Amino acid sequence: MANVSPHLELHRRAVVADAHNDLLVAVTARPPRRWASFFRDQWLPQLREGGVDLQVLPVFIEDWFRPEGALRETLRMIECAHTLAEGNADEVRLCLDGDDIDRALDDGRIALVLALESAPGLDANVELIPTLYRLGVRMASIAHWGRTALADGSGEDATGSRLTEAGVAALAEMERLGMLFDVSHLGASGVAHVLELATRPVLATHSSARALLDHHRNLTDEQIRGITATGGMVCVNFLGEFLATDPAERTVDRLADHVLHVVEVAGVDRVGLGPDFIKEVSGDVSPPCCEDLEYAELVVPGLEGPRGLPLVTEALVRRGLPEGDILKILGGNVLELFRKELGRPA
Repeated sequence: MANVSPHLELHRRAVVADAHNDLLVAVTARPPRRWASFFRDQWLPQLREGGVDLQVLPVFIEDWFRPEGALRETLRMIECAHTLAEGNADEVRLCLDGDDIDRALDDGRIALVLALESAPGLDANVELIPTLYRLGVRMASIAHWGRTALADGSGEDATGSRLTEAGVAALAEMERLGMLFDVSHLGASGVAHVLELATRPVLATHSSARALLDHHRNLTDEQIRGITATGGMVCVNFLGEFLATDPAERTVDRLADHVLHVVEVAGVDRVGLGPDFIKEVSGDVSPPCCEDLEYAELVVPGLEGPRGLPLVTEALVRRGLPEGDILKILGGNVLELFRKELGRPA
């Protein structure tokens, strides 16, 4: 270890948890026969180099699948997660509860946790939540940028709408089963409604601080306090669009500003990382001729993908955080929450 920088040595010792990586979008873009091998060749090396020990895999369905194809694509992506886990059983494990996660970590494997992002495949059919639970889903959000049958996303904040009747039922059913409820992307009134109703911890898997950038996708201090008052936590998003208005200010240090702000508001035990590596996923599904160049401005230099995660540790070390606090932020807090809540029926 003599030649290893202190921050890298600390990063290697940490349990690193990424609460939001849409890599399933990239993997399912390949033929099913290549799912396991593409993950092994393209994504596993990045996760290992970034030190990722616990990876949440959201099932994100593009709008063009709605409404008829959304459930079919949801099931396809869930099958993809099982296939890549089974095809790489020496390296990863699809986990259903905290005990599974501990076993994976003890074996040196990456613990994978399935989540739904906005859940368009459900529409208003809350009775399908137990079905998806049986298939391994352990977390869910109920809106993205726009409107669903369950709630409005933050892009519809002007409506002032709360959860629909089906959305209220979805929250209750998730709590009954032991699925974590994710408020990232949910509209402001919807977040307030969830916090009124929640009886178990909720979390934001990939949201930054609105006090530092007034963007509807970011959380206000009041929302952060409300989320953490449930026993939940906030995992900070890495996307430059949510960190600073000026692309030149979208840096690792600016990301650290957001992390430290959430620490100041909520306490160090309630903060984690939710990178949302959109550039890396986009590069996997877009031909070189057609890649959306706007993604280049969204990315924090060095944090295009999981390989860059040690830079976050380095930034937190520079800020003078105690080692124990950094270990909590990198993944210890997420691990503790998952151990207590994931897959634990009410």
